This record gives sequence, C-alpha cells and structure tokens, in this order.
Amino acid sequence: MMHTTPKTSGHLISTTPQPNPTAAGHSVTRLGYDVAAWSSHSANYHPRHVLVNRPSDQSSRWSSGSNNQLQYITLKLDRICVVQTITFGKYHKVHVCNLKEFKVFGGLSPNNMTELLHAGLRNDSEAETFSLKHKVNDVVFPCQYIKIAPHLAWGPNFNFSIWFVELKGISQPEHVDKIYWDYVNYRENEVIRLCMKHFRQRNYLDAFECLQKRTQLQLEDPLLTQLHDSLVMNGDFSVAEDIVQQAYTRDLYTEYVRECSYKPEWRRIKHEVTETPCMRGGHQMCMDSDAGLIYLFGGWDGQKDLNDFWSYNVVSKQWTCISLDTRRIDGPGPRSCHKICFDTGTRSIYTMGRYVDPENRPNVNLDNDFWRYDIETARWSRISLNTQAEGGPELIYDHQMVVDPESETLFVFGGRTISPDANQTLYSGLYAYSQKNNTWRLLRTDTSQPENSIQLKSRIGHSMLLNSKSRELYIFAGQRNKDYLSDFYTYDIATDTVHEVSRDYSKQGGPDAGFTQRATMDTDFGEFYILSGLQKDKNSTQESVKNSFWSYSLRRAKWTRVYHNENTGADYWSRMKDLEPCPRFAHQLVYDHVRKCHYLFGGNPGDTSNLNLRLDDFWELHLIRPTSEDVLRRAKFRIRRQQFREICQSGNTNQALDYLRSEVSAVVNHSDETESAEFRDLTQHLFNWKKVPGKNAAAIQASSVALSSSGLASGGMVAMDEMRTLSNEGSNPFQSRTELYELLLEYFPTSMREPKGNIVDLIDMAPV
Repeated sequence: MMHTTPKTSGHLISTTPQPNPTAAGHSVTRLGYDVAAWSSHSANYHPRHVLVNRPSDQSSRWSSGSNNQLQYITLKLDRICVVQTITFGKYHKVHVCNLKEFKVFGGLSPNNMTELLHAGLRNDSEAETFSLKHKVNDVVFPCQYIKIAPHLAWGPNFNFSIWFVELKGISQPEHVDKIYWDYVNYRENEVIRLCMKHFRQRNYLDAFECLQKRTQLQLEDPLLTQLHDSLVMNGDFSVAEDIVQQAYTRDLYTEYVRECSYKPEWRRIKHEVTETPCMRGGHQMCMDSDAGLIYLFGGWDGQKDLNDFWSYNVVSKQWTCISLDTRRIDGPGPRSCHKICFDTGTRSIYTMGRYVDPENRPNVNLDNDFWRYDIETARWSRISLNTQAEGGPELIYDHQMVVDPESETLFVFGGRTISPDANQTLYSGLYAYSQKNNTWRLLRTDTSQPENSIQLKSRIGHSMLLNSKSRELYIFAGQRNKDYLSDFYTYDIATDTVHEVSRDYSKQGGPDAGFTQRATMDTDFGEFYILSGLQKDKNSTQESVKNSFWSYSLRRAKWTRVYHNENTGADYWSRMKDLEPCPRFAHQLVYDHVRKCHYLFGGNPGDTSNLNLRLDDFWELHLIRPTSEDVLRRAKFRIRRQQFREICQSGNTNQALDYLRSEVSAVVNHSDETESAEFRDLTQHLFNWKKVPGKNAAAIQASSVALSSSGLASGGMVAMDEMRTLSNEGSNPFQSRTELYELLLEYFPTSMREPKGNIVDLIDMAPV
C-alpha cells in the first residue's frame, strides 16, 4: 500500500500517510485500503489500478464491464477510520469515461452503508477532492468500507472509469477507538429509546417502565415527561398549559421559530423633500447596524462613473450627502463594480477595485488603489497607490471583500483583473490583508492551489460572507468564463482549508445558477439570504432577471425559497412599483442585524429598450416569522381544542359551547383567516355527542341556534343530516392525547425530545 508514482507535473505522490493537524486536535492522514469487491471490470482495467496514481497511463484505471446503474467498487480500509475526504485522480487528458455523476457510501460492514456523497467530476485532468459526511446528529461515525457507485459517464453509453482514489481522515487508534465506542453506544441507546417511545405510545406502560428502570435511560427531557404525564396520562389540561408557559419563559421555542417559513413584506421608502442618491447600478453599500447607518458609494448612472458618498439613517429615515465628489475631500475617484466593506472593530470603511472600459484602458492608470474611510473623523486615507506592488491583488472588478475583526484581516476573493489587453481573461485569487501590519498574503491563486485539496475556482459576480462565530468564509455562485455557477464552498480561516458544501445547489432545492445576486447573513439565526440577480434557468441556457429571495439554514443545511415572482411584463411592474421592487441586477442589498431588516437600492432592470436605464428606488424588506408568543398561543389552542373535544364527547353541549366561546376563542388570532376557519370548524364537534339522559332534539336545536347567533357556526347552522355522521374523534382519549403530545413536541428543541422515527418503520417488508 505504499506506492510512489509520478504525476504529469513531475512531483511524486506517496501513499504513505502524511500528518496534517486539524483544528480538532486530530491528525488527518492518508488512509491505507485495498479493493474488497467490484461489480465487473472490462479487459485488463482491474479495480486494483485505483490504488496507484499514473495519470499518463491509459490502462491504469478501473473500467466497469457495463454502464448500468449496478456498477460499483468497494474499498476496505486497513482498519476502522473516520473518513473525511476522497480524492479522485484523473487521466492527463479529458476522457469520456470520467464520472459525471456518482455516489459514495460508507459503513462498518459492506452490507450496511450510509450515503456520504452525491457529486460528479469535471471532465478535465485535474484531481478533485470532496468532503465526505462523517457526522450524524453531531455524532462522528467510523467506517471500514467505502463503496463508490458510478451513475453516469461524460460520454453517452460509455462504461465508467476511475483512475485513482485517495482517502484521508483520522486513523490513530487512540482517537478512532473512542469514536467507535461512542458511536456504538449512541446507536444502542437510540434503539432502546425508540423501544421506549413505542411502548409508551401503545400504552404498554409496564414494559416502558421496566425498560427505563433496567437501562436508566431517559426518553426525553424531564419537562417533557411532565407534559406527557399531565396531558396524556392524567388529562390535566391546566397543568399542561402551565408547562408550555414555562417553556416559553425558558425561551425553548426559539429553535422552532427559526425553522418556520418566512413571509416577506416589502415597503418602498420615499422621500419627497430631502435630497437622495440618483439612479445607478454597480454601486456599493455597507451597513453599520449598531449606529443604524447605511453607507452608499459610487456606481454608474448610465452615462458615467460616480464618486458621491451618502449615508442613510434607518431611525430618522433620512439621507445625508457626505460628499458629491470624494476627490474634494481627499478620497477616491469615480468608480463602479468596486467593493466596499465595513469594519466593526475600527468603525471604518474599506474600498478597492473598479471597472475600466476596454477602449479607455490604454489611456488611464490601471493601478489598484486601496482606501479607508474613518467614520469617527470623517476622513479618507489612501492605504496604497497600487496593491499589486505590495503583494496584493491587481486592479480587479466584481470581486468580494469582507473584514474579520477578530484577526484584523481583510479578505479579498475573485474578480476579474483589468489589463491593457481586453482579450485576456484572468481571475484574481484569495488574498488576506493584515490591518495591523499593512501586509498582503496570497492564500490561493486561480491556477495553483494546495495539492489534493478542494479547488476554489475564482469567479466574478459571486457572493462571499463572513460567519464571525465559526470564523468561516462562505463563497458561492457567480460567473466564470461563460458559465453561471451554483456551487458553495467554505473557507476555514483558522486552518486555511476549503470545504465543498455543494457542487450544484440548484439540484438540491436551492436557487438557479446566478450572477450578481446579493447575499447577507444573520449569525444570530444561523442563516444567510440571497436576492436574485441574473440567473440561468435549470432547463435552459437563457439568462433571466426574475425576483426570488432565498434563505439558507446552516444548521439544517437547507435552502428555502421565501418568495418568487415570475412576472416580467413592463405593465405589471408599473402597477407594482410601490408594492414590490421589479427584477434587477447590479443592485445592492444590506442587512441590519440589529433591527432584522434588509435594505435594497437601485440596480439595472435589464430594459432592452433602454440599456442605459438605471434605478433609484429604495426599499426595506422585513421577513416575518411567528414569534415565541405566537407559538405559546398555538400550543394553548391545541391543548384547549383537545379539552373542548373531550367535553363534547361527554355530551355536555352547553358547557362545551361556553368553553369554546370563552377559553378557546381567547387563544385564536381571529384576524388570521386560517386560524379563524380552524376555530369555526370546531363547532362540528358540538354535535358529536353521546346520548345523555334527558337530552332531546329540542335541546340540540337550541344549541345550534345559539351557535349561529354567536357567529361561531361556519356557514350557518349545521344541517341535521350532517349530525348523524358523527366523528369518533375523542372516543379514545389516550390516542388523541398522544397525538396532541406529538404535535406539541414540534415546538421544543430536538435535543429535548424523544428520538424521531418509529421502530415499526425499521421492519423491512421486502421479500427475502
């Protein structure tokens, strides 16, 4: 397993493990393996060829004997390990048998494996490295077997080829042994808890209590056990309400609230009297949330580049022109497609880059000047005449720039370089600028990156966000050459490592590939947001500008489309001009993380009849979610609804009617049509009666009249022929209360709840 083979670059690749300390304190090494099984192979292209990296040898590969979906190759690690990455070597030329789509599975046995990766290789000669899933519910799981299942080759109807496979991860016994036993114990405990859940749901309480006593395991948080006892076992609805009130006091509904869908509310900000910025695109904005100030600088108005500088106070809702020409206050000159970013540590603004038309390049200075604006002193200072001369980027445009206050470092990634030769297409890399030392470091170039690492390709019109809590950069979307991108990478600042989150998130429920989209982040909520720009439709090569807004949950790794508007007609958007911003690109969007509000200004509407048209409209966007108070009210509604149904089942119609009017109505938002309709529908339960001595048709009819006059009956009095088809709901209080309890669990944090799933679902009904 220790082969040394030449690459086309002349460097040597050894399969001998090379330590690479990680942030977690474990060493990531190259993992030894052998080929354990395979579906087929053609001619002399044996599966064991993947052990050796010989990119210039046409025969040094595994090639399947067929191109159906049943092909695979299984690798057996020398010992149980935590496998973190997989690298695929390639032939030194483009090849039709390269894997366009594949899956990777892993497990402790070849018969029980979990999907770790679903991805595809580019059809080129560069090795590609992918991160493999190695955690479930924050529990690290080890593997001894890795299975690679090809799905599609780049050449139609061609067999699949894999040239070389390298695995990296944690192999040290002192670490892996502990991980293994933690994983085994976790699985064992989850099985026991699933059994306990099953017994309690079926009211097998003797078995439940015996298993709990024997194992000393808790099914759930004690607060939820109290809720179950009071609600399900005792039918004490008052105590159940006290417990959900207690949960509200302890802020236990926060996790649920953050997973609720947003409702967008746009509001156009108009100023009839005060002076405001003119129409523009390619401008820049940044936000000082603590001070409640938005800063806007530069852009292109359809005729010329601008260098006016503005601030907007979100409290007083007033624009202030700091300077109509920043050169007059010793600041930068006119520019567009530049970048500015706000540094919370020093309360200053940095700006760099600009676009220069090709015809003007021979006649203008193409140095990359770099500026800082001190908010406290209201003064500009030029940090550098030309960052390229100091080890920084060349003159670039459509790049991205953020400041990490903790390390006092400014990061610049991507963008296209401006050179006298307009036919050149060169992209800038990833740079770090030390504010303290006034020095630049090149972290990644566009053409040369660390060997067998995940490749971070430069691009323009992309997004880059800083997660100040995890100290990671999130880089996604953009354009490279003629390709619109929908990939997503993270860069770990502390370890200088790149991780691929998604090769194509548009296939995973995310936005279409995009360019000039705008992104913001809320680290409190653990999510970021995207407002669309230019997009490539999934099933077309056509560009489009449509309104869509997305959120991405970092915890759940899930995309959610908040809203989408397919309308493109001028007449429609003319009618909507004060209700919702029209589709656009080259706009700017900032986020006030204190007041939880987005602000949008200007952009290019893409009007083909007037290519120089730019926008000057200003909008605020609020993303509305239920509050913890709303969750508490809904929890009480569900509890009181159950109590109401049980009163109805007892046959006491008058008591049920009084309870519906007073107690249930009090926890309904009657202005919400959905809740109001749900409340009105409860009236049907008043007629799901059991026969009570002395209760006659006249009494029931009187109750119906009372309902109708109170406005509670939906659509008037319930017809008598509907009364005879009575629901059995509530006839089994244990079952209906258990269902209610399961509904209430949705509001509580996952860590407090019983395990998800049901043990009966583990039974495989497939024929043996």
